[in-house]
Amino acid sequence: MASSLNSSFQTSNLRAVFLGKKNEVCVSSVPVNRVGFLRKTVVCKESRIGKQPIQVPSNVTITLEGQFLKVKGPLGELSQSYPREVNVEKEEPGTLKVKKAMETRRANQMHGLFRTLTDNMVVGVSKGFEKKLQLIGVGYRATLEGKDLVLNLGFSHPVRMAIPDGIKVKVEDNTRITVSGYDKSAIGQFAASVRRWRPPEPYKALQKGMVTCVGCQRIVLLSCR
Repeated sequence: MASSLNSSFQTSNLRAVFLGKKNEVCVSSVPVNRVGFLRKTVVCKESRIGKQPIQVPSNVTITLEGQFLKVKGPLGELSQSYPREVNVEKEEPGTLKVKKAMETRRANQMHGLFRTLTDNMVVGVSKGFEKKLQLIGVGYRATLEGKDLVLNLGFSHPVRMAIPDGIKVKVEDNTRITVSGYDKSAIGQFAASVRRWRPPEPYKALQKGMVTCVGCQRIVLLSCR
């Protein structure tokens, strides 16, 4: 019986070696006691947005102190502190570059984010940003009273909103509102606060009215059945 087992083992071993050669796979006929694994170092890809340089105009002053950046221009002054995952460097006169300080997933995420925030700071203090809102509804109107924006949006009382510092609000034809300034995040936050009172509603927008962002969204009105 032992001889039959040996002969069958040799036959299966030869068959495995033959099939391995046929399929160009190296099949070992020696019993393996330990299996080793090779560990590969995974390198995070560089962000396509983060690796782009930032052009600084001549009328903008950059002050860099470690992980703290201050940008000053004709429209205002902004500052930003950076996490340890990214570094800000001055490569050439009039050029800023945001680089990763380590190869981690979080560093890859922070790379593109803080490059965009830095570019928004430079563009904001030199050119500025603006958002346009449109009031749509019967009796809807907006007026400026000092440093307050007063909205009539179909409620029993007018809505009064204080305008933050660094933001300018302009009202045209009582229904068109232009929010401008040098801080993009503050402009977007104030515009969202105005729009929150009457957000677009696809079914009853024409009956209730709405506040829309011009050029920011596409609204499709649906009929109620």
